[in-house]
Amino acid sequence: MPVPPEQLLRATAHSWGLQLDERQLAQFAIYAEALVAWNAHTNLTTVTSREAVYVRHFLDSLSLARFWGDPPATLADLGSGAGFPGLPLKILRPELALTLVDSVGKKTAFLRHVVALLELDAVRIVTGRAEELGRNPYERERYDLVTARAVADLRVLVEYGLPLLRLGGRLLAPKGAAAYEEATAAARAIALLGGELLGVEPVDLPGLDSRAIVVVRKVAPTDPRYPRAVGLPARRPL
Repeated sequence: MPVPPEQLLRATAHSWGLQLDERQLAQFAIYAEALVAWNAHTNLTTVTSREAVYVRHFLDSLSLARFWGDPPATLADLGSGAGFPGLPLKILRPELALTLVDSVGKKTAFLRHVVALLELDAVRIVTGRAEELGRNPYERERYDLVTARAVADLRVLVEYGLPLLRLGGRLLAPKGAAAYEEATAAARAIALLGGELLGVEPVDLPGLDSRAIVVVRKVAPTDPRYPRAVGLPARRPL
């Protein structure tokens, strides 16, 4: 008999050392319902079954908490889309100050809707590009953690993310089978931008192919020339 998705979520999170209470489980249920409802008229995700949402979105997002080092106080989620991985991490850690960034207005409208539904505090939603955020002096080197899922090649992600991190902060990038190859190819860009590769950590999710999380730590200030102008990091990766 299949395990109900909320039980699978709680049990898998517990096996990772992450505890979810009844209120948090209720928030995930509300989130899943809102995602499916909005997806009927706004293209947010190709994952539409409740069971798949819990594994491919919620558990995939929560897996990052295993590798964030000291619990972060501030998180920027770049290319957040429907809120992954930022919002599940906020549900896990309600005191986290979260910034969700996406360039598509329809997606940030959904994010505002969900944040209100879940009654979350200290969430800022930015409709814009990661390069614009990284070139803003008020945003640079202020975050403990930067995440980005299914956004770009790692060489591009580090140019988006490392300028935003404080010294000692971490970039967490969930990746698929090509994680190790991307990490090797990004070695020059990571060093150039003031980062250090801490590891490529495997993650097993129920019923899915193996995934991994690339963990990069900020060890030196990023040259103010980076990130380059909008579009350049993707067109000409470092």
